[in-house]
Amino acid sequence: MTYTKKVPQSVQWNETHIKLLDQTKLPLETVFIDLFSIEDVWDSITTLKVRGAPAIGITAAFGLALSAQGYDVTSIQEFKERLQKDKEYLGSSRPTAVNLIWALNRLVASIEASKSVNEAKTTLVHEAIRIQAEDEGVCRQIGEYALSLFKDGFKVLTICNAGSIATARYGTALAPFHLAAQQGINLSVYASETRPVLQGARLTTWELLQSGVDVTLITDNMAAHTILEKGIDAIIVGADRITANGDTANKIGTFNLALLAKTFGIPFYVAAPLSTFDVTLESGKEIPIEERNPEEVTHLGGVRVAPKEVKVYNPAFDVTPNELITAIITEKGILQGELRTEIQQVFER
Repeated sequence: MTYTKKVPQSVQWNETHIKLLDQTKLPLETVFIDLFSIEDVWDSITTLKVRGAPAIGITAAFGLALSAQGYDVTSIQEFKERLQKDKEYLGSSRPTAVNLIWALNRLVASIEASKSVNEAKTTLVHEAIRIQAEDEGVCRQIGEYALSLFKDGFKVLTICNAGSIATARYGTALAPFHLAAQQGINLSVYASETRPVLQGARLTTWELLQSGVDVTLITDNMAAHTILEKGIDAIIVGADRITANGDTANKIGTFNLALLAKTFGIPFYVAAPLSTFDVTLESGKEIPIEERNPEEVTHLGGVRVAPKEVKVYNPAFDVTPNELITAIITEKGILQGELRTEIQQVFER
């Protein structure tokens, strides 16, 4: 049988603007919006029109390059000063996702040797395009390594959306499922809905259906029962930041699944590119955890479901300690065992 399904892509560069899949409209509408200014880019990141650490980094890189095209300056020094200010502005949009700062820093570093404003403008665009192309290759490699851990017929649980629309293409935790569909390998995916913003229900199920993957939706509090009754073979998740010791920040609810994996004796995998590692942080205790708008919890589909007077705690991420992680799957291979040593060695290669 010929594979005819399409792996979706969420970020596209169009010279004068960025074309972005508005993930807040999914799955009911597939809407692409055009971003013409740095303010548009900042808003799209903050309001989750684009989400997923690599996709955020790619969008921010294009956003910084786009803004720089409009600088009406002749001095390369003044150009660099304005670029630094715009970098800091975009960097404030999502503090937990390390790819955001990584991509912005990389763009700023790319023009260090530029001699003219025109050269700098061109270099920034090329560097942003390079980041996107590299991420697609990285994601495919992560997918190939991850797929080697799964057998035909495996049932795998995931949370949030670490997929194609969260990256350049293929994704991280979802990459093996896209590749399995292309290669005729049968994997059954169980997607947790991922409250409170429902990225699993809205995004992961939509994306995997586009790619022809067998996917079943469950609510977050069905995970333990599903693992037991459906015979889940493994859990795989993405990451927004990984520290030097292997502690991992990911969408809220990930820590729960890691604890369940330990209880049931099944592997718990984290799939992430090396750009997601922040080895300047020793452990997950140092990761800033973003708290989001209480209305994400008190409202559902724009309708209030909780009393007006109730207090809300709405962290967007939790941290899974390294001892609960079976392996971290990167584009450079599978890291397992003593994760601190493995991480140190992979960055020394």
